[in-house]
Amino acid sequence: MTTVAGALHEARAAGVERLDAQLLLAHVLARPRAWLYAHDDAALDAAQALTWRGLLARRAAGEPVAYLVGSKEFHGLTLQVDARVLVPRPETELLVDWALDRLTDAATSRPRVVDLGTGSGAIALAVKAAWPQADVLATDVSEDALAVARANADALGLPLATCRGAWWDALDGERFDLVLSNPPYIAGGDPHLPALRHEPTLALTPGADGLNALRAIVAGAAAHLRASGWLLLEHGYDQADAVQALLREHGFDAIETRRDLAGQPRCTGGRALAATERTG
Repeated sequence: MTTVAGALHEARAAGVERLDAQLLLAHVLARPRAWLYAHDDAALDAAQALTWRGLLARRAAGEPVAYLVGSKEFHGLTLQVDARVLVPRPETELLVDWALDRLTDAATSRPRVVDLGTGSGAIALAVKAAWPQADVLATDVSEDALAVARANADALGLPLATCRGAWWDALDGERFDLVLSNPPYIAGGDPHLPALRHEPTLALTPGADGLNALRAIVAGAAAHLRASGWLLLEHGYDQADAVQALLREHGFDAIETRRDLAGQPRCTGGRALAATERTG
């Protein structure tokens, strides 16, 4: 007979971190994680034990917990995720918080916002949930990713427009008050990539030095931002200087980098010049 305590011992022997094991076991038992602490002796039935060991083996092989349980919490929302999309990271909540700061200062009561490379829809939906009067559009080059984003929007009851295309390709002639993106930014030769092999490579790295997606977004942003609109980007911990340089090169001002809870420079953004400044 397998008990809660015995299952967690199996996880420890398999090298699976305790928190991950608790999340998986709570999922198998359809109980809150806190329930496990008071029920060490509770027994798993045969079907639960079989499911548990299957999930444990997959986690020991490196598959993300979010894929195994089918969901991930992000900025107060429960998002459905699977191998079609990147698992939303807590660090990306910084980008959402910054976006909400900018919307507070927006000159219009119904700002237009676009999330480029939306994946699961995490950023776009978090913004829409917190700022329902905003018109939010989510784009992605992957139709599979857009399907996940639309399913999350439906499950959360949040209206979300979507369109397919790489960065600006689907947005000819459109302008926004706020552009957000967490693009792929890991360098092609980064030693951490193998550990992320279960997540879509397209969402992790553009290859080379990791800056190609960021270059494309910044280069095309001026044509898609309203006067004094903002472009806010997530990037790697060692890319802030490069992203700031890109923004300066393409005429942005009020350039700033914000740090995540670990103290790493995680997001950089800037403001588009007013039309008179661009032409003057």
